[in-house]
Amino acid sequence: ELVSHGISTELLDTLEKMTKDHYKKTMEQRFKEMVAAKGLDAVQSEIHDLDWESTFSLRHLPSSNISEIPDLEEDYRKTMKEFAVELEKLAEKLLDLLCENLGLEKDYLKKVFYGSKGPNFGTKVSNYPPCPKPDLIKGLRAHSDAGGLILLFQDDKVSGLQLLKDGEWVDVPPMHHSIVINLGDQIEVITNGKYRSAMHRVIAQSDGTRMSIASFYNPGDDAFISPAPAVLEKKTEDAPTYPKFVFDDYMKLYSGLKFQAKEPRFEAMKAKESTPVATA
Repeated sequence: ELVSHGISTELLDTLEKMTKDHYKKTMEQRFKEMVAAKGLDAVQSEIHDLDWESTFSLRHLPSSNISEIPDLEEDYRKTMKEFAVELEKLAEKLLDLLCENLGLEKDYLKKVFYGSKGPNFGTKVSNYPPCPKPDLIKGLRAHSDAGGLILLFQDDKVSGLQLLKDGEWVDVPPMHHSIVINLGDQIEVITNGKYRSAMHRVIAQSDGTRMSIASFYNPGDDAFISPAPAVLEKKTEDAPTYPKFVFDDYMKLYSGLKFQAKEPRFEAMKAKESTPVATA
């Protein structure tokens, strides 16, 4: 959880207020209608194919679609754009720090992420309303993120985020004005497992609505992902080598397997890599 991240607390406070106001004004009633229509407030057994969350998504890079998202007030669009600019800078700084830790040249990760059109960068805005059956419905089911670097600005009062560490689910406590940093599957592949993507989930709460603004700094669609040669030089002989692939191919596989273990995804990409392509 980063606190000295350089993003102004005024900007974070404004964004939080606007996000919560926007949910109340345009999304809360829709969510209640969905819950009533599906009978979710009266479920008796665990739900495995649904998350207790109300969300919308924005794209910042390679091109922004913020102006096309309906129901956003102009001030909110402007604030979200300002926030995205600050987060992009922070993401690039963090990628350079990862390079330094790994002994890679400074811009290595940024170059890998760039592809031919630049990185993909977007934000998922989520609200997790009070849930009558938090033991039966997850706010968000357990998964690791597919992409690169995840920067999360979360509610500082209502908790719920947990990560899996050493087989135990550990709470990520809300900390005022912090940005939670999470690593996705691509960082695990490029670092050949030196850094691991974290399995995480959101537990629904019975009181209070939790706000979550998760921004994803990911490789470009055509970025070629593979373990960094400098990392492979240092690996022990018995350590496995991660697969090589184009990022968009991984995303196509991930979309259907998001809530399953990541290891079979890596294996599937490895198998694809060793399958000869038929030529005419």
